[in-house]
Amino acid sequence: MISITNYSLRGDRRIHFNFSDGTEKTIDFDPFIGEDKLSQPLSDHAYFQKVALYENGRGIYWPNDYDFCPDFLHQYEADEKIMVKDHN
Repeated sequence: MISITNYSLRGDRRIHFNFSDGTEKTIDFDPFIGEDKLSQPLSDHAYFQKVALYENGRGIYWPNDYDFCPDFLHQYEADEKIMVKDHN
């Protein structure tokens, strides 16, 4: 199972992760912040900075119990728009 071995905050809502398999990834958490009462507090910079790592690297969490498991973070890829050229 994948675990998080280290993490560091990068900018307002980005976190850089090191995983147990040697991979690294920086994730922008903006897409996960909505108007609901669980994710909305993360829009505040000071609150976002309160992120913590579960014991044994089994995920990250905030004081309100909003959390992410390492498998999801390891596999997550931000949606990217693909530009297709029209050859007509």
